[in-house]
Amino acid sequence: MMIGLLLGCLAGILISFQNTLNSKLNEQAGTWMTTTWVLGLGFLASFIIGFIVEGIDFLNLRNAEIWYWFSGVLGIFVVSCLMQGIRLLGATYAISIVLTSQIGFALVFDSLGLFGLEKIPFQTTKLLGVFIIISGIFVFKLDSRKRIEDSLQHKE
Repeated sequence: MMIGLLLGCLAGILISFQNTLNSKLNEQAGTWMTTTWVLGLGFLASFIIGFIVEGIDFLNLRNAEIWYWFSGVLGIFVVSCLMQGIRLLGATYAISIVLTSQIGFALVFDSLGLFGLEKIPFQTTKLLGVFIIISGIFVFKLDSRKRIEDSLQHKE
């Protein structure tokens, strides 16, 4: 379990770092060029690493449903939506919304056993946790709005 927690934390750090870099690249190159570079370089890197780690067997598509293989197409929309969200809302607010949405929909997917997931019984405490996170985002945003108002009043 500890390794899972550490890997989850590492993924969160890397996602935040990647999103910041993507946002900065987006300012210079535009949404579609940034998305192309991000996903293209990701494809190239994962192809090389997969070949090194698993050898030729890595090309075996196994017996997965054909529509599972198209999940990478969703990455186009993930990257482009997140870059625009960061540009419009700032990194912390946009990523908070994305993570809350992920947790909420993961709860639905788990509870209903969608997409081949093992069905996990719904618990109101999990839903309460999602609402607590959403409340935290509102508190964060209200605090940010108050600071902006305060700084504008000090300039006058």
